Amino acid sequence: MSKVRTRFAPSPTGRMHVGNLRTALYAYLIAKHEGGDFLLRIEDTDQERYVEGAVDIIYRTMEKTGLIHDEGPDKDGGCGPYVQSERQAAGIYLDYAKQLIEKGEAYYCFCTKERLDSLRQEVAGKEISVYDKHCLHLSKEEIQKNLDAGIPYVIRQNNPTEGKTVFHDEIYGDVEVDNSELDDMILIKSDGYPTYNFANVVDDHLMGITHVVRGNEYLSSSPKYNRLYEAFGWEVPVYVHCPLITDENHNKLSKRSGHSSFEDLIEQGFITEAVVNFVALLGWSPQDNTEIFSLEELVKAFDYHHMSKSPSVFDFTKLKWMNGEYIKAMDDDKFFELALPIMKEVITKDVDFHKIAAMVKTRIEVLPEIKEHIDFFEAVPEYDSAMYVHKKMKTNEENSLALLKEVLPLLETQDDYSNDALFAALKAFATEKGYKVGFVMWPIRTALSGKQMTPAGATEILEVLGKDESLVRIKAAIAKLENN
Repeated sequence: MSKVRTRFAPSPTGRMHVGNLRTALYAYLIAKHEGGDFLLRIEDTDQERYVEGAVDIIYRTMEKTGLIHDEGPDKDGGCGPYVQSERQAAGIYLDYAKQLIEKGEAYYCFCTKERLDSLRQEVAGKEISVYDKHCLHLSKEEIQKNLDAGIPYVIRQNNPTEGKTVFHDEIYGDVEVDNSELDDMILIKSDGYPTYNFANVVDDHLMGITHVVRGNEYLSSSPKYNRLYEAFGWEVPVYVHCPLITDENHNKLSKRSGHSSFEDLIEQGFITEAVVNFVALLGWSPQDNTEIFSLEELVKAFDYHHMSKSPSVFDFTKLKWMNGEYIKAMDDDKFFELALPIMKEVITKDVDFHKIAAMVKTRIEVLPEIKEHIDFFEAVPEYDSAMYVHKKMKTNEENSLALLKEVLPLLETQDDYSNDALFAALKAFATEKGYKVGFVMWPIRTALSGKQMTPAGATEILEVLGKDESLVRIKAAIAKLENN
């Protein structure tokens, strides 16, 4: 069997949609699982949709996600150029279209827009246009005369009107289409650029692509691709069509959903590795139900035969859970690097950010959640004194006030404000007074944070705030409870 060669062929039209990222990932995994090659090709022939800077986004996303190509615009493997506009400029597509004309498999079409509009008809409430092969019957002399006169033209595929075309997909099986349904699609547009379908087939053949991975929205047009391969006498590649990705309401994932592109997700505080892991499971599942995979583990485990036909739901809750697992498992230094700019957005004081990062690491699912856990280090928020009530600890406003007054001298005379020393001192205090440790810690923690939930206990918060700030907060809490 020949070496497996796959490609990712994005159009530079903006941020990379999750569906495109999955196509790239699956193409990469199929190639690497078999020790094959993964190519990057830029399909920029649709000039109207071209977005400035989008090629940079493609490179940046591929690099960040680890989907490193073996050949591409920046790595010539002998099949270049790898940018379609450069291939078009070299005349590659027009040359191959003319080959088809010579074989009778394609023809020049000089029809005006008005004539084409007259062919439109309504079928089952939909307006469709099927070309009537009018220009197929032009004589060689008429064609030459039109070309010499500079009359605009397109080149159309000459599809049969009778019989069937059978197309095989690895996931969806055989797809059979009546040839009467195949329109004579345009191969070369009037501006000289190839259509997406035609350029795809020519490029995939010339680049030796063995497996074509793409979204299942292309399934219905695939028989046309096969007719082109057959017209040229080329070997048809293995097709792998990926299932649709929907949102939680089973609607197609749209750009308006706010998490449809890779960059959207990174900006929302998701970790690249978690996104790649999650996207891998949108349409494929391993046989042993493992859910957490590194890219290397995916390469080993991925088998496209276990892909699903059913639409995949982009489960945002599951992605957040998975992201949380990646954060928990992350190296502490790497987490600190990611967390520091976020912590500094809410804390302007000089505090031990390393200790605060350690407190929140296991408590968040996405990075921006850090803020809501730590904002009290900057200042105690407004809070209701009812927060001192904790039935399990048997605390309320009255005994919390008494406790804080009682413990204040100890905190004022305590010089060592390390967590261990503070915990030992407060535990000894509780034992001496006959209190449970929780009964002592709850009011202190509430006074320091003004919050029901904190990422750490009272003594850890005391340590980070330091003696002076801690005492200011304890005294403010006493005043608040006295005025209640």
